[in-house]
Amino acid sequence: EQETKNDPEFSEKLARLADVYINDAFAVSHRAHASVEGVAKLVEQRGAGFLLQKEMDYFFQAMGNPVRPLTALIGGAKVSSKLGALENMLDRVDRMIIGGAMANTFLKSQGVDVGASLVEDDLLEAAREFISRAEEKGVRLYMPIDFVVADSFSPDAVTKSVTFRDIPDSWMALDIGPATVIYFKEAIADAKTIVWNGPMGAFEMDAFARGTMALCHAVAASHALSITGGGDSNAAIKKAGVSAEISYMSTGGGAFLQLMEGKTLPGVEVLGS
Repeated sequence: EQETKNDPEFSEKLARLADVYINDAFAVSHRAHASVEGVAKLVEQRGAGFLLQKEMDYFFQAMGNPVRPLTALIGGAKVSSKLGALENMLDRVDRMIIGGAMANTFLKSQGVDVGASLVEDDLLEAAREFISRAEEKGVRLYMPIDFVVADSFSPDAVTKSVTFRDIPDSWMALDIGPATVIYFKEAIADAKTIVWNGPMGAFEMDAFARGTMALCHAVAASHALSITGGGDSNAAIKKAGVSAEISYMSTGGGAFLQLMEGKTLPGVEVLGS
């Protein structure tokens, strides 16, 4: 690489590469790829496009200096993919709702039998420590108190609603239950800022979509600045038909999550260097 840079012919080609570089691709700005970071370093005049600037403005409005109370809704399948974001947000949020399959790991860490539900057993200790840190920091955690459970992961499975302590051994929790919807709405009702990443259940199947759909409508009906990020979260909002009532739907999943983890984005950082 160094030999190429010292090659006069190569340097001349670089000089003709471009006069200005604009990055307007927030969704890939967390990747240090050639088109995201490499090319930008070779162009003297570089900056952010309108979309990228809007993404960053909304995120920092919500997380940098939010109007409180700030409520975070974190869902999805795995704790492992969002542990960094969860830990970073403990220093920022007033309330945190944990749903989706990842809630099973937190509940099991507290001695709850979650039946055949998806659990990351290697993260039980991390979940226990997280709950303790949240209590120390005064962040109120909201976790499911009932579930819609099924005897199999399929649209035509036998389903029923049970409390979080009554999940049958061979059944799995696939959506939050009606009591949890009411409970979670409490954290949303008077929120002034809401950040949402990850659904509350397997909303792709109608049998397990009611919990997520109910929260979509609750967030839409709130008077908060509401920001959603991630493909599943945005898909749920669209399925609920409330896209117009959400303040901002981020175009990036991985990039949005990386910001939630408190990390910088290579594609954004290079624009200011």
